[in-house]
Amino acid sequence: MSGTATRGQIVEAADELFYRQGFEPTSFADIAGAVGISRGNFYHHFKSKDEILDAVIDRRLQTTRAMLDRWEAEGRDPAARIRGFVGLLLVNRAKIMRHGCPVGTLCNELAKLDHRARRHANRILALFRDWLAGQFAQLGHAPDEAEALALHLLVRAQGVATVANAFRDKAFVAREVGQMEAWLAGLR
Repeated sequence: MSGTATRGQIVEAADELFYRQGFEPTSFADIAGAVGISRGNFYHHFKSKDEILDAVIDRRLQTTRAMLDRWEAEGRDPAARIRGFVGLLLVNRAKIMRHGCPVGTLCNELAKLDHRARRHANRILALFRDWLAGQFAQLGHAPDEAEALALHLLVRAQGVATVANAFRDKAFVAREVGQMEAWLAGLR
């Protein structure tokens, strides 16, 4: 296996473990075990857990940008794209109910730790905020209003993910998604 492939596998495994277990409780041994490599080989690619965290955040930024770009390229109207964002709660409902939102949980954990990477991780939430604000602007909302609507929707989605994780209630998620879709329909 090439060094680049091994590094990618380490980042992918760390991303999943940070999501399921949290950043702080996940050890080098956990990640090395998930990839099936020795700790020595592991240290060849990453010298610290913070280096891995930076790579995981970069990966999440890249995949989020790619998803948002794909939604833009599909050519649907802004309202449909916003509904696609809301629909992520249903698409990922089982994971969210088990582990919460991957972005929100990481940002919350890093904030609690006052970790130096928290601002880097917050860029993922900022990507969603800015993209949603752009969609609301395309629907005809003034820039300040578009940003306020984007933040409102982002906060609501994060709240739904948090409560879904706490109560593990499928019906709650579906109900909330329906209410967000009705709210969106009323904005036009």
